[in-house]
Amino acid sequence: MKAWCVVLTISLMVTMSSSESKGNGRNQNAESLWAKTTKIAPEKQTMVSLTNLQFYFHDTLSGPTPSATTIATSRLTNTSKTLFGLLNMVDDPLTIGPDLNSKVIGRARGIYGCAGQTSFGIIMALGFVFLEGKYNGSTISINGLNTAMNPVRELTIVGGTGVFQMARGVAHVRTIRFDPVTLDATMWYNVTVYH
Repeated sequence: MKAWCVVLTISLMVTMSSSESKGNGRNQNAESLWAKTTKIAPEKQTMVSLTNLQFYFHDTLSGPTPSATTIATSRLTNTSKTLFGLLNMVDDPLTIGPDLNSKVIGRARGIYGCAGQTSFGIIMALGFVFLEGKYNGSTISINGLNTAMNPVRELTIVGGTGVFQMARGVAHVRTIRFDPVTLDATMWYNVTVYH
């Protein structure tokens, strides 16, 4: 039953993340600052695209307008050094630069939870919806374990919509800023997507 609930939750998140409105009239040339698509050799007469996306993910739990909020804790969370059992819901901005006020090119929507009892690890189920140029309204789905204490982490691209239909790939993640008091963080994502 729990597995079914997890599958349903992830399916709903992907569906909801693809409903972002389209056609906001922004400068489509700005996407060249953060995205590049290359056609690669066909496999069985099917052309596959390879897209590299680089952007910053801002997870803000503090202040008057947080982009992430805690939705559940366990009886162990408050005494756990790894925050085991903490579950957060997010609608985090994705920006071109490391500053939160830089151009927003998308949103990260979904959930993440602290899943390690002996070492810090975050299980993530996120839909990234893009808002710029030809990527406007397209999504990629991220699922995996974020070993946040490592300098570089890998997360799996498990699907996508729009331009990224049938996406698969990997996201390499580096922490740029982390506040241990507020738990606010900025991460750099280098995403490689086959679609």
